[in-house]
Amino acid sequence: MHPIANALPDTLCYLDGEYTPLRDAKVSVLDRGFIFGDGVYEVVPVYEGRPFCFDEHMARLGRSLAELQIDNPLTLDQWRDITVRLAAPGGASPQTVYYQVTRGVALRDHAMPKGLVPTVFAMVNPMKPVPDAVRAAGVSCVTAADFRWQKAHIKATSLLGAVLARQISVDAGATETVMFRGEFLSEASSSNVWVVKDGRMSGSPKDELVLAGIRYGLLERLCGNSGTPFDLRRIKRDEVFGADELLLSSATKEVLPVVTLDGQPIGNGRPGPIYRKLYAAYQDVKQRNR
Repeated sequence: MHPIANALPDTLCYLDGEYTPLRDAKVSVLDRGFIFGDGVYEVVPVYEGRPFCFDEHMARLGRSLAELQIDNPLTLDQWRDITVRLAAPGGASPQTVYYQVTRGVALRDHAMPKGLVPTVFAMVNPMKPVPDAVRAAGVSCVTAADFRWQKAHIKATSLLGAVLARQISVDAGATETVMFRGEFLSEASSSNVWVVKDGRMSGSPKDELVLAGIRYGLLERLCGNSGTPFDLRRIKRDEVFGADELLLSSATKEVLPVVTLDGQPIGNGRPGPIYRKLYAAYQDVKQRNR
């Protein structure tokens, strides 16, 4: 047995129709998810036992599966049942449920075989909220060229590009790596990026170069409710560095202010009013999700 196996939690996971302790779950070495990264994933936050933006996350899972020509193996109700059951032992604590669907098991060949049974896996993890002190101070990020593939809109399990991008910020002692394709902003290694200038919030377009996070729609609604102008467009590098505020968003970060980028201050170097307004509104939506 691999040494790390003894350290794995005994929390339940779901694998191909069965619930089993995570440490006991096993898949074939010929699974195309293992051999090729031929699969997709999704992560849903759960607050006080209730999935957050569940339908939106499931819609994105369906879109990713369709891009890989994999039929969704479960119904919406089945996905919801798995989510609720896995999250139940965690009680009211914030959690995330991770889902992964691969094409299934086959002899190694690049071509996509027909008739495979998809491998379906789900597990739950405690969510690690951003500490209040970090939110109050804001975070630092670094930049890098976006060297990932041209289908970033698929939430694929083949995440080596994102892993390498994230390590750039880890090595620099920063929170995230903000990436650019040429002179234009794309996203961060595991977050979307938002630029605020003169009270308007802008983000990268929803296209094949960006994984449009579920917070795209949520933040657009929150901006609309507060009268904050919102648009999606190509954003140049100098606009990012010249922003009044720079924000990250993801399921676990929610909304997070960036106060320095490559060592240069953003705006006045402190979290700004648009961040504070959106973060408060985000918490209100979470409360109403109960």
